[in-house]
Amino acid sequence: MTLDLFLRLLALFIVGGIGFGAARAGLTGGAVGLRALSNLAFLVFVPALLFRSMAKVDLAHLPWTLLLAFFAPLLLWSLLVRLGVARRDRDDARALQDGPAASAVSAVTASFGNTVQVGLPFAAAMFGEAGLQLHIAIVSLHALVLLSAQTVLAEIALARAAARAAGAARPPLGAMLLTILRQSLIHPVTLPVLAGLGWNALGLPLPRLLDEVSGMLAQAGVPLCLALIGVSLAQYGLGERWRRSAAIAAMKLLLLPALVAASAVLVFRLDGLALSVLVLAAALPTGSNAMLFAQRYQVREAEASTVIVLSTAGFMLSAPLWLTLLDLWRRSGFSGLSAAAAG
Repeated sequence: MTLDLFLRLLALFIVGGIGFGAARAGLTGGAVGLRALSNLAFLVFVPALLFRSMAKVDLAHLPWTLLLAFFAPLLLWSLLVRLGVARRDRDDARALQDGPAASAVSAVTASFGNTVQVGLPFAAAMFGEAGLQLHIAIVSLHALVLLSAQTVLAEIALARAAARAAGAARPPLGAMLLTILRQSLIHPVTLPVLAGLGWNALGLPLPRLLDEVSGMLAQAGVPLCLALIGVSLAQYGLGERWRRSAAIAAMKLLLLPALVAASAVLVFRLDGLALSVLVLAAALPTGSNAMLFAQRYQVREAEASTVIVLSTAGFMLSAPLWLTLLDLWRRSGFSGLSAAAAG
């Protein structure tokens, strides 16, 4: 690990620590202040970032094979985690009290990587300009694909629960679909993404003022999200189920990149720089948007913030491990066989 990357990781902890210290000093207004700050981030700053990213991304020149090789196993992973968590929660009385959106929150926590604050400098330091461009392509669709998918699943679960609470044994399909569609579209993740894609489809550049304002809001959201991790830890602590959080962090750092690596090699026949970028993107620690997603549904905030901290600390050990394994793969004869099969 380079000194530059280590210092950037240390900076993340310092900003989070500042948030933690401010909360401990009573400067953030307790639970009410935390909710207000998270709403500001999730309803203003993050939508600005998503809209601006989608409006400016060059969809015509994205490396679609590489993106499919990354997002197909990522979506499969998030779905399997959600199903596994939901099944396990049914046997846990405390977990059942978390509500129908809890499994989607856990799935995001186990899947959503810190592709910006950690991923961008890591890709630049390890893989140079060519690798950085591949990583930026992943970043451009990361929130769109993962958060949108889990948002829809969370809203489906909430709609079904609301129908059952209203006394309907089987909720009317039309009414449920209408509720899901409304809640999924009028949402701080999907709405700005769709608006940005719509603007992109028009082929028009962003007006300078809109570009400046959305850029300022997007940049302001990064340190706020990092500070909110510390505020959340001060408010909720590590949580009673911290061992579960540690397990999720380990899964994020070790199992997800292993799945992406296997898929990239065996299914998509990728090798070299593309394989390295994909695996390390999957191996990134959990990003702050996972905590905002948890706070949006007001469930498992302690789990999300704990996983973020543990996975970011663990990344200092797991990143060299994955770099070593990729180097061994490149030096082995199997790497050449994979490339030949692709050709």
